Amino acid sequence: MARSGTSRRTEAEVRNGSAGNAKKKSPKARENGSADLSEVELAKAEFQERRNSQIEAIKKTDKKLLREMLYQMVLGRRFEEKCAEVYRMGKIGGFCHLYIGQEAIAVGSIMALEPDDMVITSYRDHVQAMVKGISPEAVMAELYGKIGGCVKGKGGSMHMFSAEHQFYGGHGIVGGQIGVGTGMAYAAKYKGSGQVTLCFFGEAAVNQGIFHESLNMAQLWKLPIIYICENNKYGMGTSQQRAMSTRNIAKKAESYEMANEFVDGMDVMAVRDAVQRAIERARKDGEPTLLEIRAYRYMGHSMSDPGNYRTREEIAKYQERDPIVLFKTSLKEAKVLTDKDFEKIEAEAAEVVENALKFADESPLPDESELLTDVFA
Repeated sequence: MARSGTSRRTEAEVRNGSAGNAKKKSPKARENGSADLSEVELAKAEFQERRNSQIEAIKKTDKKLLREMLYQMVLGRRFEEKCAEVYRMGKIGGFCHLYIGQEAIAVGSIMALEPDDMVITSYRDHVQAMVKGISPEAVMAELYGKIGGCVKGKGGSMHMFSAEHQFYGGHGIVGGQIGVGTGMAYAAKYKGSGQVTLCFFGEAAVNQGIFHESLNMAQLWKLPIIYICENNKYGMGTSQQRAMSTRNIAKKAESYEMANEFVDGMDVMAVRDAVQRAIERARKDGEPTLLEIRAYRYMGHSMSDPGNYRTREEIAKYQERDPIVLFKTSLKEAKVLTDKDFEKIEAEAAEVVENALKFADESPLPDESELLTDVFA
């Protein structure tokens, strides 16, 4: 039995009863992961259910914070769309993994932190870096390999980093950051700094040994860390259903008697609530938590992935529950923001992205003298 400060919500509970309807309509489609018309209808019903619960959470939250959360989500989406555009133009080289569809996870979780809290993540890191405080200009310039980038053009898309903002990568080895994040949490406890660590990884990293070793140590040593599995259903082009015998990732924490929870990653307020509970547990009791936050990436694994392993119908199903559309609809219904406010947010985000592009274009390439600086072996 997992030890938790709150009752764990299962996937079925999060869906608020909608899963029962899904089984009546299309059990076979749900079983094999395909999507037909009934699946899209299900997604619409889930959108309505989720909106109702989201509105209740919105009513208890500061309006300025809500606006900033929406702005960060919109900025992340527009930034990544622009990245795709300039990548195709050849201005960004190497690998480029986009976050489109997962914005609610970064915003809901990172914005619940204190400024001194630490974040470590995988190579899908542009939006997380910006939400943690790294400027869009520094992120875009890093993508361009320019000296104005957050690591002077040496990291590129996969290795964003800023000690100033307590953002420690961007790691290219699948699951590699899980051990490092556990070490960061150990250091925070050892120093008594009071910092909490968020460690992000994809569902494919759960199959790595470092995941299990780290969770075991974190629970034994009572480390202030929150492991966030961003389950977007595919490890590169391999469906989770083909790669995991047990697909309820949150439950894996029960092997270590660790608090755990399944979270709807298309709902930014649900993400924020779950992370706040985990932060309180980490600060107060030094207890780690595993959150499985299930979302969907609309793009392929990287810009080189055409995504032929998915159908248009499957993508359409998840677009019916788009996290930005859901949040905007809820904010409007709760009378927090108007259509004019939304237009201002879109315009502000578009301007920031254009300024970031201009900065990256005008930033010089690193000088040869930078070749061996900040390199340690």
